[in-house]
Amino acid sequence: RRLGALGESTPKALLTVGGRTMLEQAVASLRGAGARRVIVNVHHHADRIERFLAEHDLGVEVLVSREDGHPLETGGGLLHARALFHAGESILMHNVDVLSTLPLDELLSRHEASAALATLLVQERDTARQLLFDEVGLCGREDRRSGERREVRPPRGAVRALAFGGIHVASPRLFERITERGVFRIVDAYLRLAGEGQVIAPWVPDRGTWLECGNPERLAAARALLERDPHALD
Repeated sequence: RRLGALGESTPKALLTVGGRTMLEQAVASLRGAGARRVIVNVHHHADRIERFLAEHDLGVEVLVSREDGHPLETGGGLLHARALFHAGESILMHNVDVLSTLPLDELLSRHEASAALATLLVQERDTARQLLFDEVGLCGREDRRSGERREVRPPRGAVRALAFGGIHVASPRLFERITERGVFRIVDAYLRLAGEGQVIAPWVPDRGTWLECGNPERLAAARALLERDPHALD
């Protein structure tokens, strides 16, 4: 819906930026981090995405999780696809409208070397909604439009407000701790789990390009950037 008329006739995943679909760009990022199997959750124009995947070799095994009836959001979609994941392996999640050259292999290795339940790409970026992190990990959320600030547990040490970047990695034990059902956002589950004592860690990259193309203005800006510099996402 955020893409307006652009998204009515073409699924967001198949919109092109820099000569490639956003789906191809996201899969390339995941493949660069070492992914061997990619699960694509689909709802809007699902048949078109499935046809595209059948006609293109993206260099990894690709499975499709259909959300028939209505979209299940980021948390519900993950839970719905649970049976498609290999047991015991980390889960690297990537919004399709995010384009980046971030070192996602570092995100993955940092997470796997820690005891965190999940590790989130976050940035010092001006957004209306931000997540709060202390010296342990996620501890709350802040909405700068309404002024609402919610802490899910008492903070320890200094607190930083950081913007979630739509890429995150979780331990497979996350599935055992998700109690939400139906349509829900994964960030809401992370906030609940952080309040229960689980460590949801931040990862602030020190290099690489990050672009979000979720509305017409940001999509146009990303396309313009790649017209000026075709190698910006190489």
